[in-house]
Amino acid sequence: MDRLSPNPREVVAGLLGDGRLLHACAERDMGAVFRMLNARGVSTRRIAAAVDITQGRLYDYMNGKSRVEKLTLFEQIADAFHIPGHLLGLARRSWEPAPTTAEHERTDRPPPDGDDLVAMDHFRSADRQTGGGRLYGAVVRHLSDRVAPRLVDIGSGPQVFAAAAALTEMAGWMAHDSGHDDRAAQHFACALPLARTSGDFPLAAHIAASSSHLALETGDVAAAVGWARTGLELAAQGPRIPALTARLHTMQARALAVASQRTPATHALEAAHRDLEASPAADHPWLSPFDAAALASESALILRDLELYDDALSYAEQAVALREAGRARSLALSRISLVDVHVRRGDLDSAVSVGHDLLSTSPTLGSVRVVQQLDGLRRLLEPHRGYLPVREYLARFDDARHARMLLLADLIPPSPGGTTA
Repeated sequence: MDRLSPNPREVVAGLLGDGRLLHACAERDMGAVFRMLNARGVSTRRIAAAVDITQGRLYDYMNGKSRVEKLTLFEQIADAFHIPGHLLGLARRSWEPAPTTAEHERTDRPPPDGDDLVAMDHFRSADRQTGGGRLYGAVVRHLSDRVAPRLVDIGSGPQVFAAAAALTEMAGWMAHDSGHDDRAAQHFACALPLARTSGDFPLAAHIAASSSHLALETGDVAAAVGWARTGLELAAQGPRIPALTARLHTMQARALAVASQRTPATHALEAAHRDLEASPAADHPWLSPFDAAALASESALILRDLELYDDALSYAEQAVALREAGRARSLALSRISLVDVHVRRGDLDSAVSVGHDLLSTSPTLGSVRVVQQLDGLRRLLEPHRGYLPVREYLARFDDARHARMLLLADLIPPSPGGTTA
């Protein structure tokens, strides 16, 4: 046996929070699993010996020339590398812990780990005020150091997979807030199979809603609609949480509005309002809140895209009024939407008035998303610079942006030669 080759069980343990491994297992693509092990230093000789196959056969699997088909070989692979049986569609392996409650008796999600919830709440609270750019590394380290090792602990239950899913989804949002949408998509892709493994359908639906939002932000309207529908299907399999289904209907409405599908977008938005207003909030430890302020903010965007500007204005003003002072990023985004609607309605004086309020946004707010939307707002105002109040505002805006970019230089590289990104 190769002495310098790492222990494959330890390598697998470190990969159980990786969506690529979970996807490969779900597809029963053992060639992909073997490639991942080899890429992390496990020699092909050690892999072949562990599962009792020749290196030639191993190379065939790794190169996609053939696939593992026999049940006995799947069992050998699971036992050799300690891949939990359910990930490969197998019965619980002899080395796995026995469940404290039979699977068919589980009617509710598992209780969350208290330490993970405390960490989640702390990260969430700080993120609302300081932005994801300052916290992304801390969340990823927490996942790597505190959560991932417990995914293979024989004493751990489904709640650990739920914690891993929730924190991975949070890392995705922080990556998105930092301007790294590709990285955000990878985190969301990792989070969903973890949530499915935990058996927490509301959490899985929540992650699908996040994927819908990201798809819309990156211009993939069809994927945004698809993810919202997937989320609604997942939500229907778990306990009813009106705020969750309201968020999913809202994401669906946003994508349909961008696609100029007026009637279905309106129906989806109406469903969101009905869900949020008809029932009291149901508690779920891992879901970030979707409240009246969030719905008002999203409604303003939907109605703006449908060119119903008077209705959009009403919701945009409501969103600003409902936002707490302690939620700097949400308040800034709501004000940006309000200025946007004022401009589209031709009310430049109101746009400038709210725009001045935006300049008070903390310059240290570590949100690339806010900076990008502020720059988009500047582009919207630029054609109106012939109007003196707009021209004066843009001069103040550029001064404030320069100061902001200096303070956020560690997060946002300055764009070459201009005030707009």
